[in-house]
Amino acid sequence: MEAGAMVTGATDGIGKAYAEELAKRGFDVVLISRTLEKLKNVAKGIEEQTKRKTKVIQLDFTGGPEIYPKVEKELKDLDIGILVNNVGMSYSPEATTFLDVPDLSQTVTAIMNCNMMSAVQMTAIVLPKMVQRRKGLIINVSSQAGAHPYPIMTIYSATKAFLDYFSRSLYIEYKSKGIMVQSVLPMVVSTNMAHNLPSNLLVKKANDFVREALNTVGYTHRTNGCLSHSIQSYFINNIVSDTLLASKLMEIIAKSAKKSLEKAIQQKKQ
Repeated sequence: MEAGAMVTGATDGIGKAYAEELAKRGFDVVLISRTLEKLKNVAKGIEEQTKRKTKVIQLDFTGGPEIYPKVEKELKDLDIGILVNNVGMSYSPEATTFLDVPDLSQTVTAIMNCNMMSAVQMTAIVLPKMVQRRKGLIINVSSQAGAHPYPIMTIYSATKAFLDYFSRSLYIEYKSKGIMVQSVLPMVVSTNMAHNLPSNLLVKKANDFVREALNTVGYTHRTNGCLSHSIQSYFINNIVSDTLLASKLMEIIAKSAKKSLEKAIQQKKQ
């Protein structure tokens, strides 16, 4: 198999949507995620619906540098023209303040490995061949949560800020070599991480979001992905300031948001 695209975190949500949409657009796809059964099911669905070839690689991205030689070996003879660094995780099961994160040291290490190291290591694996061909696309799925500090989801916000800055710097370094690097900063998308909130004008379905986001490739190296999220981001970026973030009002908003999220989770369980 000669794969055109590779997606991390490809069994759910935005990652699955990227894999499916890229296959619809004519690319063979390598799917990488933690659960083999889910990988096989998504791959089977893609092959049946699009007739494109797939390859699955089972990998737990919460691990350290020792997990990546396996990926290099699996990709040795493949031609990857598109890399989507999507895999990511946040606190589970709900947003919380830093010291109240369950199993703090282990959880924070897992989030940092999954959200940051994965993108750096995967990029290091596929970028050399892209540079040789003077052609390639790397899409890094960051978050609007990385555009400003976000209380009650501190580590998630900080890792997504890293991913955005990594993308923007990489774009400047390699655009002259024919490499397009795009940072995608979604608002809320209806996925497992967002507790599958109902879609509406503000909350996008994953497949709708990805379809619009892919249409921005070649036009911008940094995007909120869709018109709805761009409008929301514009207002947030012009309202939220460091002064507001440090204010008592923001503390109240954060606590209120946490209570609302906990209530929504409990209602879903009932």
